[in-house]
Amino acid sequence: MLALSNDHDPGQLGDLLRDAPAATAGLISDVIGGACRRFPSAGQTAKTARIEQLIETGAWTDVALALIDLELPQWQVRRIVYDQGEWHCALSRQRELPEWLDQSIEAHHADLPLAILSAFVDAQRISAPSRRTSVPAVPHEANALYEPVLSDNFA
Repeated sequence: MLALSNDHDPGQLGDLLRDAPAATAGLISDVIGGACRRFPSAGQTAKTARIEQLIETGAWTDVALALIDLELPQWQVRRIVYDQGEWHCALSRQRELPEWLDQSIEAHHADLPLAILSAFVDAQRISAPSRRTSVPAVPHEANALYEPVLSDNFA
């Protein structure tokens, strides 16, 4: 089992991936610890075991694709392209739509697994449940300058 750490926020994780020259077991562990909410999955032990086996063998591209399959089942790889020394990866929720209508996530990196992982982290950040409530919060402490005022019209 991997030693997981949850000390990376998605912004830091994106910077870490962008600055890394190549995928490593430590970097994959940081991505899993910082972006994966379902790993290890009790209900999907076969997928979890497969990811752990891929990490042990160093199959970083397969690890990235398996993490997308486990963590973001509604997202699919729309496009992987190598252009001028960089890999470009696009993930999409609706791959059948024309590209100009689709709201896909795109990332690029010189290393293919890191391009896929960067797109994965961005999609995970967008798919994360909002921590804000739909109703604005009201401060619980009253300011000393405010006093209650009776405003009924008694005339």
